[in-house]
Amino acid sequence: MKNNNFKGWLYLLPAILFLGAFMVYPLIDVLIYSFEEGFNFASQSHEGVGIFNYSYLLRDPYFLKALKNTFILVAVTVPLSTVLSVMISAALSSIKKLRELFQTIYFLPYVTNTLAVGLVFMILFKQTPYSDGLANLVLGLFGMSPVDFIGGPYWAKMLVLCVYTIWIVMPFKVLILTGALASVNETYYNAAKVDGTSKWRIFTKITLPMISPTLFYLVITGFIGAFKAYSDAVALFGVDLNAAEMNTIVGYIYDMLYGNSGGYPSYASAAAIILFCIVLTITCINLLVSKKHVHY
Repeated sequence: MKNNNFKGWLYLLPAILFLGAFMVYPLIDVLIYSFEEGFNFASQSHEGVGIFNYSYLLRDPYFLKALKNTFILVAVTVPLSTVLSVMISAALSSIKKLRELFQTIYFLPYVTNTLAVGLVFMILFKQTPYSDGLANLVLGLFGMSPVDFIGGPYWAKMLVLCVYTIWIVMPFKVLILTGALASVNETYYNAAKVDGTSKWRIFTKITLPMISPTLFYLVITGFIGAFKAYSDAVALFGVDLNAAEMNTIVGYIYDMLYGNSGGYPSYASAAAIILFCIVLTITCINLLVSKKHVHY
């Protein structure tokens, strides 16, 4: 028995070393940086140790704006993309012919370059001297005045960012949910049909509980992915996200390290730790909720 345990740990050793070197150690290093005030990369020195970096972030309007943008993005995109993915997956599962073709079409945005999709969205929504964009053309059909979705009001830019994010993440969710729906045992459906159960009740009482582990996985990864959003905003509004008022927490961390206001690793580390704590808290809440609503 002891020999088997030793072999088990020996097999796990490469993964443990890899995780320790590239995840645990960097996390501890960032935590240390976050408490070192005025850290200088060149001299590897700091002015003191304390919580000044965290107090600075909570007073920094750019960080607070990035925090607000990230929470709005998470609150809007994760539920909407999940619900839409379930609806599309259920519709695809009911189609016997050309199912694989439709799955491929829905998956194309996921394998397309993010910046390329962002360019397409700019063409659709951005106002130019020559065109108001396709979105404004549609609004005009309903008698509405054109809106500058890329360089205009905050709500318009946030709307485009949310739509873009949902468009990007939904194909992966559709693919995973379609596979989960295909794995549901047909016996349950046949028994429900014999009893004359309505389609809605079959969906809510059989389908959703059976695919709940997959839904839980997609919600967790959706939250984590939305909190890490950065390239989506860059694809739409350029690299100067502070000027566009569309920065995210990850974008703020990058700016503190490498942007025009870069050179502040202590602030970047503190922001990274705050992001880590937020994601960890939400993940723990989801784990607690899953104990009651996820059926394995």
